[in-house]
Amino acid sequence: MTAALLGFAAIFALAILRVPLAFAMGLVGFGGIGLTLGWQPAMASATQVVYDTGFAYTLSVIPLFILMGNFVARAGLAHELFAAAYAFIGHWRGGWRTPPSRPARASARSADRRSRPPRP
Repeated sequence: MTAALLGFAAIFALAILRVPLAFAMGLVGFGGIGLTLGWQPAMASATQVVYDTGFAYTLSVIPLFILMGNFVARAGLAHELFAAAYAFIGHWRGGWRTPPSRPARASARSADRRSRPPRP
């Protein structure tokens, strides 16, 4: 319990010193493992966590989606897609906002009816 409180106080102190929270938590966690288990296990644990996190499939996909979005934007495809969508629904009253907001308005009306008490 004391170690946890000291770790929390250390993270809080580093946050007050405007250290980014990810680095503060990493430093405190590394120091806690180093003080309780020893510095060799702390180094091994840190190495393994960095390796496992760096090669996780879910984290490797995010930069690829960002890259794909940049390719689409630089090629002008995004502008053409918006122009095509505007050609399909732009002539309706309300244009862009009408189709997505229809289900929202319908659910808001039905929720409003359910939330009111019955009239006498």
